[in-house]
This record gives sequence, structure tokens and C-alpha cells, in this order.
Amino acid sequence: MRILFIGDVVGRTGRSILLDRMPKLIAEWALDLVVVNGENAAGGFGITESIYNDFIDAGADAITLGNHAWDQREALVFIDRAPRLIRPINYPPGTPGRGAAMIDTKSGKRALVINAMGRIFMEPLDDPFTAVERELSACLLKSGADAIVIDMHCEATSEKQSMGYLCDGRASLVIGTHTHAPTADHRILPGGTAFMSDVGMTGDYQSVIGMDKDEPLNRFLRRISQSKFEAANGPATLSALAVETDDATGLAVRVGPVRLGGILEEARPTFWD
Repeated sequence: MRILFIGDVVGRTGRSILLDRMPKLIAEWALDLVVVNGENAAGGFGITESIYNDFIDAGADAITLGNHAWDQREALVFIDRAPRLIRPINYPPGTPGRGAAMIDTKSGKRALVINAMGRIFMEPLDDPFTAVERELSACLLKSGADAIVIDMHCEATSEKQSMGYLCDGRASLVIGTHTHAPTADHRILPGGTAFMSDVGMTGDYQSVIGMDKDEPLNRFLRRISQSKFEAANGPATLSALAVETDDATGLAVRVGPVRLGGILEEARPTFWD
């Protein structure tokens, strides 16, 4: 299976490059599954139903969220009629939506997509490790799903890496989101699970993690808030991770970074050329 995970889409410029590039990449690379983190898609804060539908119409198979899941209050309502929108699984019982979803891929296979949120320097939600362990125990790779993708949305690299090793050999991909800066540690773990500490953002990198740089810089210099954060609107880079899995096991056999457009050095998966 060919999987593309696209990092946190930030604001209008991130949406624009996603909607422009994603359909072409699906055709060019014959992708089976495309997962997008969309928690910053609406001006940098949350997601709307209109944006969700735009992403699905453009070819996204699942959209994951994170700590900004409810910044657009309408998400609390429309998530129940958006079966491919996945919020962190470790929110308390009774939270609207779902933390995992079984997705029918473009090639007719089935993929379990899980979204979890870390607790270090983040909101103190329920234990993400216990929540993910419960899902993996209930749905085994290959017998329960052809692929399993886990979006670990958190601040601490140690927490992301620990989740990777917890899931090694039982998931196709564990990928970190949230910090908006792509790391260089993409690899296949010893048990066969693809991993990357942070996939980076799909947005304007001439910014402070996707926000116009003036206000963050002002707050660091003066410790005073002068205005609200605004998403930067310069040329965006689409940041993603490409993963190919073995049909017999569901585990990863190839992994490579993707960076297209904007100011970062371009990267493409050579194994799909």
C-alpha cells in the first residue's frame, strides 16, 4: 500500500497548496491512502465543515486533529457527521467524535487511522499510550486492517518516539505532528513500523510555526500581547511523509520525506519515480 501523510495544514496558504498539489500527487504516485492533519487549517486554529469537505473532495481519505480540535466551535457539532474526521482518542469519554476510524482506501483495502495527543507541555488528557494500546489490541495489523496509521500529536520528541516503539511491529506508521518543523529522523523501526518525530507543517515557513512572525517575536521581546496570532500567507511548502507497506504484513518497506513548494529544499520519494 502507498500511504502519504501530510503535515499540519496552516491557514489559507497551506490549504491552497494542499488543494492544488494533493490530487496531482494521488494520480502521479498512485496513492492508496492519504491522511492529512487539519487542526490548523482554519486561519491556524481548528477546522470548519467547509474546509473538511474541501479536503475530502480533493482526495484526503482521513483528517486528523490535535489540541486545536475545538477552536472552531462548529467542529463540536459537525464532527459527528464527518466520519473521516478524527480527534485525539484520549479525550475523556463523552467527547464528540471519534479517536479512531476504519477507512476504506482508494484501492479497496482497509486502514485504521488513530489520532492521539501527548501530555507533556500539553493539556492533561487521558493516557495516550493506554488508549492506543487498547485500539491495537482490538484491531491487529493484517487480520483487522491492511494498514494502521497513528498520528501522535504532541510537543515532546521523547513522547513521540516512545509511542513509536510501543507500536513497533503492530502499526504501519507512527508519525509525529504539532511542532510544525520537519525532523530528519524518518526511518523504519526494528519491528517494521515507519516513524518520523515530526512531519512538519504545510504552510508558510517564513514565519514562526506558521504564524506571522511579528506578534510572536513581540511577545518574546516584551512579554506583552499586542494583537492576536495571524497565519502567515506567503508561499507554502507541502510537508509530508511517503510510506510503502508490504501487502503481506502491513509493515513498512520504504519511507521518504516529501517537501514541495515554498522555501524549503525539495524532497520527493525516489522509490515512486
